[in-house]
Order: sequence, then structure tokens, then C-alpha cells
Amino acid sequence: MGRGKIVIRRIDNSTSRQVTFSKRRNGLLKKAKELSILCDAEVGVMIFSSTGKLHDFSSSSMKANIERYNKMKEDDQQLTTQTSEAKFWQREASMLRQQLEILQQSHRQMMGEELSGISVRDLQNLENQLETSLRCVRNRKEKFMLDEIQELNRKVNIIHQENLEQYKKVNLIYREYMEL
Repeated sequence: MGRGKIVIRRIDNSTSRQVTFSKRRNGLLKKAKELSILCDAEVGVMIFSSTGKLHDFSSSSMKANIERYNKMKEDDQQLTTQTSEAKFWQREASMLRQQLEILQQSHRQMMGEELSGISVRDLQNLENQLETSLRCVRNRKEKFMLDEIQELNRKVNIIHQENLEQYKKVNLIYREYMEL
């Protein structure tokens, strides 16, 4: 006849709870000792009772086990951080590759390449984009040319003024020469 399955919950009766604690503690410590012997593993078990009493087993030094555990935990956290950082950069690189592909496709279409699989609506949108771009380029060119014309007109005015001054000086010198 086998044992019945028990519900895992807090035992209300304090005497039964203490007896169960004692039996299960001893069983756990026995299993830890067997595991260390059979598998040549370093095992450390610490149990604090509800009254605060410590029960422990260690196949070697408990302090060494705790230090080793802390070091492994730090290494694991660093590895987890490095792994999550690597995954972040992999996702970032993947998104950038997708964006690059979209931009390259758009550029090829604007250059008139790879238009075979595009719908009429998309072609109209592309045409509108190109017309808008062309208008912007023409406006920029026109503004640049107007600025250049204004600069040249300013230089012409300066040269004209200098020319008038030189003409006046020449006339003055000519009059002085004629008076002599």
C-alpha cells in the first residue's frame, strides 16, 4: 500500500509542523550527503527553522561554498548582461539592415529601376515625390542664382563707383595739365 498524496500547504498544528520539519530536514540533509558522496559534488545546504535555528550540511567548507556561489552568481550576471547587450545590438543591426534595404529599394525606384512589380497607385506616388523633389531642386537653384546675381550686381555697382572716381581723378589731372 502506497502513501497518499498530501497537499503542500502550511501545517496548522505546531507539533505536527515541528515533527514534519524534523523528518524532512533529516531526509534533505541525508540526500545532500548521498549526492556529495555518489557524484563527487560539492554540496552545501543551509536550513533555518521557524525558531531561527540553523541546520546545515557541507561536503567541504561552507564558507568556500558560499564564496564560490557568490562568484558564480556575479559571473552569471555579467554573462547575462553581456548576452542581453549582444541581443540588443543584434536587434538594432537587424532593424538598421531592414531600413537600409527599404532606402535602397526606394532609391532604385526613384532612379527608375525595379519598377516592374509596382502598382499604379505606387507609381503615381513615386511620380508625385519626384515632382516635389524636382520643384525643391529648382527652387534651390533659382534662389542660388538670384543670390549670385545680387552679389554680381553689388560688385558691378562697386566697380562702377570706383570707375567714376577714377574718371574724376583723370579729368582733374587733365585740367591741371591743360592749365599748365
